[in-house]
Amino acid sequence: MKMPKIVWLLVIGMAVNVTGASLIWPLNTIYLHNELGKSLSLAGFVLMLNSGASVLGNLLGGTLFDKIGGYRSILIGIIISGLSLLGIIFLHGWPWYAIWLVILGFGSGIVFPSIYAMAGSAWPEGGRKTFNAIYLSQNIGVALGAALGGFIADLSFTYIFILNFLMYAVFFFIALFGYRSAKPVIPGSNVMRDVGNIKDKTKFNALLLVCAAYCMCWIGYVQWQSTISSYTQDLGIPLKAYSSLWAINGVLIIAGQPLIAPIIDRLQTRIKAQIAIGFVIFIISYIVTSFAQSFMMFAAGMVILTIGEMFVWPAVPTIANMLAPKGRTGVYQGIVNSTATLGRAIGPLLGGFLVDQYNMNIMFIAMIIFICIGFIFLYVFDRRINLYE
Repeated sequence: MKMPKIVWLLVIGMAVNVTGASLIWPLNTIYLHNELGKSLSLAGFVLMLNSGASVLGNLLGGTLFDKIGGYRSILIGIIISGLSLLGIIFLHGWPWYAIWLVILGFGSGIVFPSIYAMAGSAWPEGGRKTFNAIYLSQNIGVALGAALGGFIADLSFTYIFILNFLMYAVFFFIALFGYRSAKPVIPGSNVMRDVGNIKDKTKFNALLLVCAAYCMCWIGYVQWQSTISSYTQDLGIPLKAYSSLWAINGVLIIAGQPLIAPIIDRLQTRIKAQIAIGFVIFIISYIVTSFAQSFMMFAAGMVILTIGEMFVWPAVPTIANMLAPKGRTGVYQGIVNSTATLGRAIGPLLGGFLVDQYNMNIMFIAMIIFICIGFIFLYVFDRRINLYE
């Protein structure tokens, strides 16, 4: 199956978008804690507000997609994000940095479900391949952005803010001229408003259960951007070395596709098993990282974590696309992105509290417990449905 041109443009746009975002998000905790002198708990609270705003943006973006289409929705999100990044360039002290991060979270939150929903609508026969292409483009952005971010931050964080804004400007023009040709979406209902009127809620409830498992994973995963990032600095690991961990993440996801492809092909009609494998690998990663005292051990933990996410991250939006009624694709993708963002909101605050009050080992134990809770949600989510009907 040949991927449609509009999906290619969405893939390119996502790569540019995430490259810009990846310049800054791995360094947010470091900037708040080490540069602005705030506690890990307060830094976690700021990131929680950023993610909370992103949850609202996800839900709004999904609803806007179903109402006015992806083209306008994406442009609205980019403009809001661009304005916040312009603000960060000129005012990045306390509390302005926190304020701009919240606005940025809201704007970027609008963009993501619209891109996923537009891709799913443009190439429905692509199935998992559609979302895997978007996922790969995100990780090209992660590899490029994270690799550049540490080196540029060593010079000045202001250069990071300027380059991030310029990447959003490029993304704006890709969207403005490239996404206009996307086929219009037939307006659908807002599932958040109409769900109470649905007689058979089994598929919607299944979505909520798998999203709950997804959220549990993100609570642990985001520790790499918050508590673990600060911990590496306390151990004397250079900022450039920490950023290179995310470059490893992005490169491995791209290079590792041929390695996991045979497993994914064998589990083509067992998407639940794909996610379960990823959960087990996540737990192994947290166990390994809990013993890390050197860069090489952190790198080993990151490699294992990355293999786990390759099984889980593309699978969840694929399930949402399979469950979504006609006209509600955008909102269902919005719910998926919102639960991931909810995990990113809870994670830094909870992790920061556990490390401030106890220690890193307690934090890792808590993250393993969350993955185990995720297993329960995953086990029961499809009991009353057949995903492959």
